[in-house]
Amino acid sequence: MTTRDTILAAVRAGLGGQTVDADRVRREAASLLEGSEAARPASAAVGPVVDLFAARVISPKVSASIDHIENLQEMPAAVARYLDARGLAHRIALQPAAALQGLDWRGFELPDTLAANEPVGVGMALWGIAETGSLVFHSGPETPILANFLPLHHIVLVRAVSIVRYLEDYAAAAQATGRPPPRNVNIITGASGTTDIEGSLVLGAHGPKYLHIVIAGAP
Repeated sequence: MTTRDTILAAVRAGLGGQTVDADRVRREAASLLEGSEAARPASAAVGPVVDLFAARVISPKVSASIDHIENLQEMPAAVARYLDARGLAHRIALQPAAALQGLDWRGFELPDTLAANEPVGVGMALWGIAETGSLVFHSGPETPILANFLPLHHIVLVRAVSIVRYLEDYAAAAQATGRPPPRNVNIITGASGTTDIEGSLVLGAHGPKYLHIVIAGAP
């Protein structure tokens, strides 16, 4: 008996002699084509989508921090609050997005290039996803992908109107823009972490150790 035969025999034994109902499999596969609602697991989470997103972001599984501002012009003040609360210098690597570049950053040091060990990066997500507490970035001239991975502290602005309930809603919203798909999509959920080493959680392993999300405006 080969290793493959041994593995398949163990699988069959684990199944306990179950037979496959071909009609059931066919029905379940067909239901996936009926729309996202038919296949989506039931959720007890109800309420305004921004509140659901905020609750998910600060949950232990995501472990990010959050702030709310009324409009984009308050973003520099929100960044200053975060830096001051952690005793960090007012130096930020600013994503070259027009919406961020046009704000009043007087009092901040803005380096021209992003260093490999940059302490703080400030970016802007295109969408937030309440289902998972995730942020979505599309690569492009205003969104260098390394800006999402190099800073120790990642401060991200997301508009309340851009927060959707489910992952499928993001896909629909992206398609509705009419823009061609980007070369790279980053869906970021919390700070970077790994449990590869002896099962212990290590933050900052592959990217920022801290994630702070600023929600601007009302939905």
